[in-house]
Amino acid sequence: MNGKYCVIIPAFQAAKTIGELVSRISVQGLAVIVVDDGSRDATAAVASSKGAVVISHLRNEGKGSALRTGFAYALRARYDGIVTIDSDGQHDPSEIPELIRTGERQHAGLVLGNRMSNGAVMPMSRRWTNGLMSWIVSGIARQPVPDSQCGFRFIRREFLEQTSLCARRYEIETELVLAAAARRWKIVSVPVRSVYNGQRSHIQPLRETVRFLGMLCRHLVR
Repeated sequence: MNGKYCVIIPAFQAAKTIGELVSRISVQGLAVIVVDDGSRDATAAVASSKGAVVISHLRNEGKGSALRTGFAYALRARYDGIVTIDSDGQHDPSEIPELIRTGERQHAGLVLGNRMSNGAVMPMSRRWTNGLMSWIVSGIARQPVPDSQCGFRFIRREFLEQTSLCARRYEIETELVLAAAARRWKIVSVPVRSVYNGQRSHIQPLRETVRFLGMLCRHLVR
């Protein structure tokens, strides 16, 4: 890895998992930025004790808002690229270097983790929902995006600098993909492993589906 990179973790009520995650990333020599999105537990304190830079929201504003806060910090700090990873331990931090290397080799605006290559371990409801959303996003982006909702991804600084994001919650995953496609940035997918141990999801399916459809409509109107 030849550039200056950081890892951004949007976190809400993640005190049980955030410490180990930060430690496993830090040993790779990468800066870790945790955006504590209004947690009521010890998420911020645990992350800070493990050496992460912690930025805290006073109230829960949503994953999209947390990521946008992290992106603004990373751009000010002049990182060449950013890796985003969820705070619940679902993703394997040892795969971060491959995301970055792929972004470097292919000069990609986005490198997305593809959990669908190992979809058998994904709960059935998530697999079907993610498959449908990815099929719709692929059609609009006019290129295959097998796992458009994966939060484990590499994002190039130049792409972020030319992109104005407005999503506040989980629809930011879709907003980033469609923005990259519209600006003709290369989007690459790489297989990643996922671990599902019955983690409680903060996703509210009906509301997030409405937000997802709203994001698609706004993109098509533009």
